[in-house]
Amino acid sequence: MTHETRDRLLETAARLFHEQGFAATGVATILREAGVNSGSLYHFFPGKEALLAGVLERYQELLQPVVLGPVEEAEPDPLERIFRLMAWYREGMVATGCRMGCPIGNLALEVSDSHPEAREGIDANFRGWTSGIERWLAEAGDRLPADCDRHALARFVLTVLEGGLMQARAAGEPGPFDDSVAVLRDHIARLEAAIAGASPEPTATVTRTRRVAPDTRPPGVPTPFIEEIS
Repeated sequence: MTHETRDRLLETAARLFHEQGFAATGVATILREAGVNSGSLYHFFPGKEALLAGVLERYQELLQPVVLGPVEEAEPDPLERIFRLMAWYREGMVATGCRMGCPIGNLALEVSDSHPEAREGIDANFRGWTSGIERWLAEAGDRLPADCDRHALARFVLTVLEGGLMQARAAGEPGPFDDSVAVLRDHIARLEAAIAGASPEPTATVTRTRRVAPDTRPPGVPTPFIEEIS
């Protein structure tokens, strides 16, 4: 019994839980896909619930080296890292046809009530992710207002991510995710603008045109204009 076998079990279980869901994934399927026997599984994990706990622990361990670390290396701007990270999730979502969503978010919806022992592991993953975002916000320093609650803003970023992914999955296309991220970007831009005492660049352009209305006015009344907004 080696750590390589244990890791293979965890990797296989994580993939299958993401693709199929926890309840729909049988132990036999995990064993077959991992290429190990039942003795190897039960040597490391007393049951499927223990395997789920191991998967959640593994997600925590991989958060920095697999998720946050590469973004930090690629993007020096701590605020832009947030949007590079969002783009990374979007790429994964599009690659799967908006079918699978976030593995942690999916488990939160599926097992938090039926397997309360897993709730702490799911929450720990969310807290770890939020802490990483909060660290980036802290690195932004005085680019954000002093009274900006970095922790609350980091949780809001997570809410945008999970809510956007869920709605995109329901819609079958990334539009809801893109809309959510656009509003998040606008919010952070407004926080930055508040420091400089300026207004942020508008996120959308409103075009107004004026045309002369039909000339039905009585004599001496100015020509009316109708404003059209497009």
